[in-house]
Amino acid sequence: MSKESFKKNININNRKASFEYQLLQKYIVGIVLKGTEIKSIRLGKVSLGDGYCYFQDNELWVKQMHIAPYKYGTIYNHEETRARKLLLKKNEIKKLLKTKEKGMTIIPTRLFINERGFAKLEIALAKGKKLYDKRESIKEKDILRQNQKAFKNY
Repeated sequence: MSKESFKKNININNRKASFEYQLLQKYIVGIVLKGTEIKSIRLGKVSLGDGYCYFQDNELWVKQMHIAPYKYGTIYNHEETRARKLLLKKNEIKKLLKTKEKGMTIIPTRLFINERGFAKLEIALAKGKKLYDKRESIKEKDILRQNQKAFKNY
């Protein structure tokens, strides 16, 4: 496998997150990976849709983030949906622990590779939307789409 087969710009978004949740604060954090996981990420084989974050012993972990097994991996290939530790500063962890209220959750919104080649995860402190909020989001998107069509035809 050559380096040319890896994508240069990895930017995997969780499109479902902005529809299901109201995103309040965003943080960019590091993530602890095993050897074949970074290779799968560079190939773009990641799904953030079902992922969520939780605290365990004052450490933040992400669970249900699906990273597909590496095609050329051997018996040392990784487990697809294992819990992965997130790397934050102490003051960020304290802030997130304080804001952990009823109805608040932490979800992954974007996975990317920075200029140094490290995988970074963007997480957001979010609050779940009600059904009527989702309807308003759909209505706003439809209005934008109609305005863009009208502008193109003009």
